[in-house]
Amino acid sequence: MLRDRLDVDPQVLALALARMSESVGNSFLIVVLPLFIASDFVTGASLGLTDVFVTGVVLSIFGFVNSPLQPFTGRLSDRTGRRRVFVLFGLVLIAAASFAYSLASTYWHLVGLRILQGVAGAFIIPTTVALVNDLAAEGNRGGNMGTYNTFRLVGFGVGPIAGGGVIAAGPYSLSLPLVAGTVSMTGFEAAFYLAASTATLSFVLVLFLIRDPDVDTDGATQSDPKGIAVFDRTGDRLLDPVFALGVVSFFMAVGIAVFATLGEVVNAELGQGPEMFGLQFAAFILAQILLQVPIGRATDFYGRKLFIVVGTVLLVPTTLAQGLILDGTLLSSILSRSWFMFVARFLQGVAGAMVFAPALALAGDIARDGESGSTLSVLTMAFGLGVAVGPLLSGILVRWGVVLPFAFAASLAAVGVLVVLTQVDEVITPRRSLPLVGYLT
Repeated sequence: MLRDRLDVDPQVLALALARMSESVGNSFLIVVLPLFIASDFVTGASLGLTDVFVTGVVLSIFGFVNSPLQPFTGRLSDRTGRRRVFVLFGLVLIAAASFAYSLASTYWHLVGLRILQGVAGAFIIPTTVALVNDLAAEGNRGGNMGTYNTFRLVGFGVGPIAGGGVIAAGPYSLSLPLVAGTVSMTGFEAAFYLAASTATLSFVLVLFLIRDPDVDTDGATQSDPKGIAVFDRTGDRLLDPVFALGVVSFFMAVGIAVFATLGEVVNAELGQGPEMFGLQFAAFILAQILLQVPIGRATDFYGRKLFIVVGTVLLVPTTLAQGLILDGTLLSSILSRSWFMFVARFLQGVAGAMVFAPALALAGDIARDGESGSTLSVLTMAFGLGVAVGPLLSGILVRWGVVLPFAFAASLAAVGVLVVLTQVDEVITPRRSLPLVGYLT
């Protein structure tokens, strides 16, 4: 069976399936909401707001709302020792908000619903990762984290494609046995209903297949409640190792996200259509899907830090290359530039796969009993903030040239290399050795 070959806890596999289902519906909104805002179904002209401005606010507000709340929900789940109820509550909010989009008629309705989904994300994201950490053991934590992230990313990748297809195929007329005549719905309504149904399916999976593991909550109850530790309390390093991993995750997420908001610029510079941009955007996710599990498993044998360092180093050239491809510094052929952008995005995905899941596993190794939620929320919060900050930064920096957003993100990754090398130590004893390990531990 799959779980036997991958050494994955069956509940982790069930949780991964639940997150995949929820991610399909939630990622619908990446495609659906911009189209919905540009349609005649919502209004806001009286406030002088442009569609582009509202789209940016609506899409980014999710990260800005849920990320700061994650340490609080993570710590609260540590104190209660009941993570499942947090996940279930978040899924109820996600489903309700997804359905309510079909009733929205103004821009402010969309902003309010996106805030509600941000709150839901704060309940779901840190607690599901903490559940994976609690269910995994030291010897298979990397593989479990990799499997969980892979399924989640599959859902995230499928959602935008499915969302666009649902809208394009609308409107719909359905004949229902219990309803006289036919029921009609627009493509937008169908997409919102489908998003709500995927969250509902996720709720059912968690409700019936997931149980809270027995963890010691004394550590979380008795620990210092002041919040995230920034500086190393032992005095051996400047930064707390978990905070250092959060910094690296933030830098990585910024580098990933600067591409997302530059669709029109990328297409114009490379002389390509939106289909090619979608393929380039998906290249990062494809690499993550292919490599999260094998890399996670490898960290269980060779240690976590080695992969995090190599991945962060690889982020520097793969991020910078995207800017250089755009302005023609690397290549002059338009066809080559489009496909080399795909390659650069894929290699950036390889780098990301070597950073995030191993970083989560290393933070899980560091976490004390009963503190997985508060510890791992540092990384999930940092990643969410990076995803929200990246598009805003690129929108500002691109005014001074197409290279600058990518050069800035690459410089952050370079700083991340130094942070990992100097502020993070290996926690587990690797079962096997590679020549580089001796230099990086």
